[in-house]
Amino acid sequence: MARFLPPEQWFASLPTAYLAAFGLITDEAGRVLLVDPNYREHWTLPGGVVEDGEAPHLACEREVAEEVGLRRTAGTLLALQWSAPRGVRPKPFLSFVFDCGTIDSGAAITLQEEELDDYAFVEPDSAAGMLHPALAPRLTGALRARSEGATVYVP
Repeated sequence: MARFLPPEQWFASLPTAYLAAFGLITDEAGRVLLVDPNYREHWTLPGGVVEDGEAPHLACEREVAEEVGLRRTAGTLLALQWSAPRGVRPKPFLSFVFDCGTIDSGAAITLQEEELDDYAFVEPDSAAGMLHPALAPRLTGALRARSEGATVYVP
């Protein structure tokens, strides 16, 4: 006869991961909105860590509003990237990229000054080169997914 763990022990035994959510926002010319965090060397998409119990799409909307002052709806899930544990981070990261649409390049951007130094609308071919090499596939995958109407898994 099979013996099962009590639910609290079973759930405690499952693997866990950290979650992050980002928004792909472009302007009318197709340039990608990137932000320059003051706590790392490379630029990134607006977004950040998913809080405990928060849905990734809602985290994306919250982070975009906090970081650049834009109220955007997290649309289609464009890309999901899995990043292995490394360095002081003992668990993998799952990063979601949602389609947050197109805005006018003259739209008012209000930077979260505690975390960000700058923002820019960047041509897609150049944008990936501004991101950390481990994160660039997240952007290129999201752009491909948007053009193809599909979701991309980025290992």
